[in-house]
Amino acid sequence: MNLGWYATYFIVYFIFMLAIAYYYFKKIKTYEDYLIGGWNTGFWQITGTIISTFCGAAVFIGWVGLGFTVGLSGYWKFAFVAILFSLILILGFARPLRRQKLITLADLFTKRFGGKAGVVPSILSAFIYSVPTTALQMVGMSTVFNITFDMNVSLGIFISFVVILIFTVIGGLPATMLTDAIQSIIIIIGVVILAVVTVVHVGGLSTLFENSSSKLLSISGPDGYGEVLLYALSVGPFYLVWQSIWQRIFAAKSENVAVSANALGFVISGFISILPFIIGLAARQFVPLDMHPDLVFSYVTDLLLSSPLGGLVFLGLLAALMTGATSFILQGSSNLTIDFYQTFINKNASSRKMLVFSRISVAIITILACLFAYTVSDIATTYQWALRLTSTILVIPFIAVMFWKGVTKIGVMVSMIGTAILVLLYPLFNLPIDHAIFGFIISFILLVGTSLLTKHDKLETIQAAYFEKLDNPNLEDYYE
Repeated sequence: MNLGWYATYFIVYFIFMLAIAYYYFKKIKTYEDYLIGGWNTGFWQITGTIISTFCGAAVFIGWVGLGFTVGLSGYWKFAFVAILFSLILILGFARPLRRQKLITLADLFTKRFGGKAGVVPSILSAFIYSVPTTALQMVGMSTVFNITFDMNVSLGIFISFVVILIFTVIGGLPATMLTDAIQSIIIIIGVVILAVVTVVHVGGLSTLFENSSSKLLSISGPDGYGEVLLYALSVGPFYLVWQSIWQRIFAAKSENVAVSANALGFVISGFISILPFIIGLAARQFVPLDMHPDLVFSYVTDLLLSSPLGGLVFLGLLAALMTGATSFILQGSSNLTIDFYQTFINKNASSRKMLVFSRISVAIITILACLFAYTVSDIATTYQWALRLTSTILVIPFIAVMFWKGVTKIGVMVSMIGTAILVLLYPLFNLPIDHAIFGFIISFILLVGTSLLTKHDKLETIQAAYFEKLDNPNLEDYYE
């Protein structure tokens, strides 16, 4: 009986997704439409896609497991920090960024410094971040198929790859935005149902809190305030340069929508994100405490929910994984199309050629992610390294480009490349500080020191992007 419900939900869901993608395949005419929605996406689509992208597999699997192991403190250490820095980006930087009319994060560096200054950010975004994060979504989808249909994980990864590839290649960002808005409702319904059923199962919230250790209910948790603060400072800044948010800022039809819709999406995500930690905390009352945290979600769902409701929760998880995968793929695709193809291969490419290559680049990122999913045993650890590496290399240069006219092209390049090398070599140094904090310090010293010792390149435009729209005459008609 369970198989029938699961199969019905999943088949209807995939047919709906592919129908939306085909609809937009007929409508999309330019690469700007495909990659950035023509800078004309409405309020609720932006809000929905933020909820869907942020509340991905982490909400259903990772954060339920964290609630099971560290209680509500996991919310403050992981979810709250991510939301806080995302809101800093949106409220503090969305307007000046939207004003630049960019497509990728690397565009900001290309416009400011000219030439090929966006190469390092593009490599980080397309290969170091997008590929492993997409692979994580494929592995997650294969896990859903394994739980619901007892499907072989390898076959599940392949099916996930095929569905994701077809949807993203033909639908692009417009299809992703619309389906994300709809999927956000599925995700919210799924996690709310599971939270309510789980809390009722243990006797209600008051009983849950009475039966839980004070450490599991506190902000500091078992590891103390120092660990929470360290994580906030080492990982939180990544969300200032998370291109998935930048894409939503660029895609918005106006500056007001870029700020209000994105901000509302993260505020709603903040409330939703509390629920998986409550589910995990409640699960400690009836789930064996030696169970692997990643298995708690599926165990609780199978134990407490009947077929129709259980199928809806698993559909919510599948939707979260699907939306995450498409967003990360399009992030990498935009980098390959704008920052590699247009910069290095065909500077005068027509809009049609750019659109064709956009779809080719989607296939490249998706294939690489599939291979990564099959060959790398510990993708989660790889992802954490990718996140920290991206953060330490890009955050300080980003802030400098926004506020400091004195930053030079050589300063930025030395900072990016030097920080990348030293952060990768960090394990050899045996230093008593977190490697992300170490990376930020190195990035700051290299950028400021080198910029003070070097002159501006002839291709630069000496402007601060926060205060004015970058106008680099060397890039005339660059986006035409």
